[in-house]
Amino acid sequence: MKFKITLKDPDALYDAIRESVDEDINSDEIFGGGMVPPAAIEIIKDEKIKEAEKACQEWFKWGEYITVEVDTEKKTCTVLHV
Repeated sequence: MKFKITLKDPDALYDAIRESVDEDINSDEIFGGGMVPPAAIEIIKDEKIKEAEKACQEWFKWGEYITVEVDTEKKTCTVLHV
């Protein structure tokens, strides 16, 4: 049997991307060592966020809806494209 589930969470993608970008920036010595001004860091963060959001448009509708298809016979769960 196959069935589709559409999940909606307006904050999940938004929060996950921002947390990931913050972790990347904080773990990078160039950004944490005071070599890059705070204003430049914010610009870089914004660009990384936009890039990730754009990449996710393939699976997330309006940044908050995602549909998965469960196949109980194959025991798989697949994220469907928008």
